[in-house]
Amino acid sequence: MNKMMLTMAAVMTVSAAACAQNRGEKRMQTDNKALVVYFSATGTTARAARTIAEATGGTLYEIVPQQAYTSDDLDWRNRQSRSSVEMNDPQARPALKGTKADVAACDVIFIGYPVWWNQAPRIVNTFIESHDLKGKTLVPFATSGGSGISGSVKALRETYPDLKWQEGKLLNGANRNAIQNWAHDVMKKQ
Repeated sequence: MNKMMLTMAAVMTVSAAACAQNRGEKRMQTDNKALVVYFSATGTTARAARTIAEATGGTLYEIVPQQAYTSDDLDWRNRQSRSSVEMNDPQARPALKGTKADVAACDVIFIGYPVWWNQAPRIVNTFIESHDLKGKTLVPFATSGGSGISGSVKALRETYPDLKWQEGKLLNGANRNAIQNWAHDVMKKQ
């Protein structure tokens, strides 16, 4: 009886794993704990962040501004829009809403954002400066309508040279499988 139960349990485990693979779900087994932090003004970066969290088994944390951005705030053609004013002021630090992320419990922090004016939005700086990230591995990822990620990663490294930054990845047009594979590769290197 016990042998039959063990055989059935093994078959069910293999079947569940096969079903998860068929659905395209890939979850990394690792000793490192991941936190996936993201700011998303339109939902594009949020989708990528959710995929990374699913792939790594990481905790998802949204950077939420105290005052939400409206479509008028995001109008990059208007020099007086909120986002334009913030990005033209290197000292701007938009206020955060909600509780702090539990960064103590993780080893790797993926930080996602849309690229604004070739940089991370200033609210990302607010997040970084509001948390003790020393000793953590920081992995930037971004989405963009036309810019690359290298300028924003360079600026983050220069602004926070004491933090341990990894190469960033632009996830525009990346499908679920590509994002999962990248996240797995990042975690394997830790």
